[in-house]
Amino acid sequence: MLFLLFRLMVIGFIITQVNPAQLVGAACASPMMDEPQTSVSSPLAPEYTINKDGSVTLRICFNWSCAHRQTITFSRDDMALLKHRLAVCPGTNLHDRLQRVRIGVWQMELLAQKYQPLLANDLAINDFEAGVHGRMDCVDNTSNTTTYLHILRDIQALTGWSVASPKVRSGLDITATHWTAVISDRDSGNPWSIDSWYRPNGHLPMVMPLSNWSDRKKAWNPPFDRVNPSPRSIDDLCQTRNPPGLTSAENDTFPIAP
Repeated sequence: MLFLLFRLMVIGFIITQVNPAQLVGAACASPMMDEPQTSVSSPLAPEYTINKDGSVTLRICFNWSCAHRQTITFSRDDMALLKHRLAVCPGTNLHDRLQRVRIGVWQMELLAQKYQPLLANDLAINDFEAGVHGRMDCVDNTSNTTTYLHILRDIQALTGWSVASPKVRSGLDITATHWTAVISDRDSGNPWSIDSWYRPNGHLPMVMPLSNWSDRKKAWNPPFDRVNPSPRSIDDLCQTRNPPGLTSAENDTFPIAP
């Protein structure tokens, strides 16, 4: 009898030491949010692994300035579908190559949202986002987009481009500081801004020459609107491999600000 009572006491003690969240977490289908982190003032360096089976494990961040960080995995099937959609724009002209970059970032944002549904709460810019879980400022967006670009490069899906370090404008003005991810055209050497902050998560990012971005030009205004279409169907992004009204030569020498 005493031995039985002793066993019951030991079992009761063990149960009180187990965190109920640990028991629930093991069976939970939704990803668990990582513990809050210290916010940062500049984008984080990419962290990811391309696994032998074709899946990709990566770190994403959100809740403004990477206050929350989470490790997720895009499955082999996820990556196969991504490559299939990138094939919509097989052309080698500048327009098509830019659209492949836009499609790649867009699709990876959707995949990240698939595994962390809070990202669906993200809105364009930072309007009306204070206190909303899943919100992303330019530091979050630039961190994630730069990671996506590195992955696209490593899976041979960033033809004609190299990935550069993120850039900042108005860095001395805390109210106007803004970051962007950057790629460089291997042919011309010209850098381009890949800015996801102006669109909600899961949308095509805005692209424009970095010099114009630094000058605070708007990617949705002419002439940059020609490389930032938002058609109803992915099949309409490339059309005849050149945007309407542009010849191949004009397309390959898209205006770069001095």
